[in-house]
Amino acid sequence: MKTYRPYAPTQTYLLPPSPLDWLPGDHLAYFVLDLVAELDLGAIEDALQAKDGRGERPYSPRMMTALLLYGYAVGIFSSRRIERATHEDVGFRILAGNEHPHFTTVNDFRARHRGALAGLFVQVLKECQSAGLVKLGHVAIDGTKMKANASKHKAMSYERMNKDEARLRAEVEALLAQAEATDAAEDEEYGVGQAPTDVPAELRRREDRLAKIREVRAALKAEAAKARANELREQAEDLRRKAADPATAPKDQRCFTTLAAKRDASARKLDDDDEDDPPASSDDDLPVHRPPTDRSGTPKPKAQRNFTDPESGIMLRDGAFVQAYNAQIAVDEHAQVIVAAALSNHAADTGYFEPMLHRVVDNCGAVPERTTADAGYFSAENIRTAERMGTEPFVSVGKHRNDGTPEDLPPNYHTPARRAMRALLDSPRGHAAYARRKVAVEPVFGQIRACRGFRQMSFRGLLKNRCEWLFVCLTHNLLKLFRASAGLLAATA
Repeated sequence: MKTYRPYAPTQTYLLPPSPLDWLPGDHLAYFVLDLVAELDLGAIEDALQAKDGRGERPYSPRMMTALLLYGYAVGIFSSRRIERATHEDVGFRILAGNEHPHFTTVNDFRARHRGALAGLFVQVLKECQSAGLVKLGHVAIDGTKMKANASKHKAMSYERMNKDEARLRAEVEALLAQAEATDAAEDEEYGVGQAPTDVPAELRRREDRLAKIREVRAALKAEAAKARANELREQAEDLRRKAADPATAPKDQRCFTTLAAKRDASARKLDDDDEDDPPASSDDDLPVHRPPTDRSGTPKPKAQRNFTDPESGIMLRDGAFVQAYNAQIAVDEHAQVIVAAALSNHAADTGYFEPMLHRVVDNCGAVPERTTADAGYFSAENIRTAERMGTEPFVSVGKHRNDGTPEDLPPNYHTPARRAMRALLDSPRGHAAYARRKVAVEPVFGQIRACRGFRQMSFRGLLKNRCEWLFVCLTHNLLKLFRASAGLLAATA
């Protein structure tokens, strides 16, 4: 009779096994463990040491960071699922050192140190550079509309807010009158306070809804006023530049100076003196959504604001409108490493081109030889900026018909810069360079969305989602580094 290998799942070990024997030596968990040991977590350490030393000892920041890095790398983003995985998944169990932090602890660590965790992006990128994965011969810039943690059906236009406020105010007044009449009749029949009524609960619901609409409308008006004030200041600055131009006639200089002063005065009137300006941020160069306003700074009727995540925006993705953020990446073609990442709530891509190029240079310490981008990034100013920085831009200027000729567009559409770029892209060299764009950047979005399952932002608010997007891109690079290291080990074995 054939015998079987010994099987005793409930057998107690005489000596405790080593965790290093639980998984193959080339497993991702061991790579994350080694990488985290080399990362500089000084910002997290400083924040933890600044807290009161009394009370329960916190988990090691390296353990918590390793759990988040490994979780995002393998497509587990939920703090509840990470906690469960420390019990059920061998990789998580090794990284946790057989500890099991509660999901609230995982989530609190991620929330408290999100800026420091996002800052690890550059450290991992430097590791990729050291491994020879970044060549900067060709960098492709692209963006995707990443769904926000909010429904587009929770957005309301300024016009609808005014209508709903008037309707709810009338309903509240009617319900108050009904409640008073009902109370008077019941007091007469049963005595004061002897019979309950359902009207107050209904009234409370409408009053809560009315208060929420008023709150969101006030926030939209404040945002619109600030946007109009910024627009007026930009106009004033432009007028002052014209006035300072020696080629401008003295009469025009005086006119421009007067108009600039008027613009500044109008901007000061629109500013809310009671509201402090937000602190300066490294992402201030990114474009942000500004609600459309009239000349007085009042929101236009179609200006919208979302009740759930006011900082997200309605954007078009795959032919449908979604409540989303615009997530940007710049990818080095050599190994599809993300060399820059950013996120904002402005739908159009044009304004991201220059900030993304600056991030590439800041992160990598060098300028790419060639930079490609699709038609959404084209503008004459973007082309000039790329050339001044020392990279050769290949940016699409629009579609062609099936016969290869450009689409019929207004005459003023074909500017000299656009014609020059179209001629470059139609040349054999330009065609070959631009053809590499899609093979460099498009697969990265596929790897993030389809392979790891990151299709929606987890948090609400621009800052929180910026940090999460950087962490997602960081773990993409971590996987590239891991696979390159595994390939190198296999080649030398």
